[in-house]
Amino acid sequence: MIRVDGRTLRCADVVTAAATEGPLAIDVSIAAMRAAEHAWKLADELSTRREVYGRTTGVGANKDDLITGGESREHGLRLLRSHAGGSGDPMSPDQVRGMMLIRLNQLVAGRAGISPELISALAGAVRGGALPLVHRLGAIGTGDLAPLAELALALTGERPWLEGGVPPVSVRAGDALAFMSSNAATLAEATLAAMRLDTLTRASHAVGALTYIALDGNPEAYATPVHEARPHAGQVACAAELRRLLGMHHTPKPGRRIQDPFGLRAFPQVQGPALDAIHYLRDVLAIEINASTENPMISTVHQDAYHHAHFHTAYVSTALDQARATIHQVAELSVARLGDLLEPEFTGLRPFLASGPVGSSGVMILEYVAHDALTELRQAALPATLGTAVVSRGIEDHASFSTQAARAATAASYAYQQVLACELVAAVRALRLRRAELVDIPARDAYDLASAALDESMDDRPLTEDVHRAVGVLDELARI
Repeated sequence: MIRVDGRTLRCADVVTAAATEGPLAIDVSIAAMRAAEHAWKLADELSTRREVYGRTTGVGANKDDLITGGESREHGLRLLRSHAGGSGDPMSPDQVRGMMLIRLNQLVAGRAGISPELISALAGAVRGGALPLVHRLGAIGTGDLAPLAELALALTGERPWLEGGVPPVSVRAGDALAFMSSNAATLAEATLAAMRLDTLTRASHAVGALTYIALDGNPEAYATPVHEARPHAGQVACAAELRRLLGMHHTPKPGRRIQDPFGLRAFPQVQGPALDAIHYLRDVLAIEINASTENPMISTVHQDAYHHAHFHTAYVSTALDQARATIHQVAELSVARLGDLLEPEFTGLRPFLASGPVGSSGVMILEYVAHDALTELRQAALPATLGTAVVSRGIEDHASFSTQAARAATAASYAYQQVLACELVAAVRALRLRRAELVDIPARDAYDLASAALDESMDDRPLTEDVHRAVGVLDELARI
């Protein structure tokens, strides 16, 4: 049961909603619905005695065009129809479901001034698993106007549902802009990508631990005194996790080398920033999915409307840019460790972990696959925040591009999991070839799990299925 009260929605709830095909168990706070109704009544009353953007005026560069009371409802419908101009491919079902839950949660925070009927219709759609047709293109990080307009028109019966549906509701005066004043679609994709990256970074500890064992790594790089000397939170956490996975409860034996390659030796220093960046990104998203972003904001406490710029999502875009940049560095280390696993000087095994006749290629192709994926990740890691846009006749003269940053985060998570899978396939093969008997440590559980999923054959053969299976076990490795 997901609690929807405008205050306590979690990123994990968004992931659950996105993955749920069909009805979703939600508990919409009755008190929150009452607060939303009070804000709706106040917004109507305020519109009779002062200018309220989007209710008594046009929007964007039309902000000075006054709308009379009798035209308000038709004005709202025109706003939705004109803004429902999304294009490109349909938005993915999981993102649409996440968007709908986030928007519902924001609306029941009680500062939008939206009619209770429209909120209830959205709640019914979320609860029933209804899926509207929403297009992917139409936002630049200053409000997901096109996707949310398409959703609103589906609730009114003017646009199609791909799955399910709800009885059509009327748009009341002031509903249109208030419904669109959110970045819920962007936040949905950002949240799904952030949670995926969080899972992959946790899985990478287990993958890195298996590579460490296969390469007879030097434990001094993870020693507690080392990381107490420069105690960045993520770095300290990474080193501690490697010590746990490798059973380093006491001073361990020295490794084969006085100093390992950077892929092993600098793992905490490179992984640490990624852990910190993802932690910060999740904190930002936890605020955003429970935030009241409607412009204007209707305050029942102060009995007034406030015009503002909460639609601007610089926090989200910059946090996403930072997360992708740090993930790229972590992925570079994974590819470096993969190269070490194919080098006899580090493993004592044949080149490319081959086991067949002379000239066998073993897992040579994994380097090519990993570097291909890493190149895609590098492109996805480029900052989305270095450009801007001037729209609506110059009135809106800056954009965060958080929407594009979120899309890039989705691409980065896909590429990163391919990189990790390549390293995992090679690490398991190296341990098999060494006939390593792992002692009773958490890393052995990781090995048993991955080994059970991967083909035991050492012959030269296509490794496509091995990489696919390795991707499939990363979620479980993250929980070890």
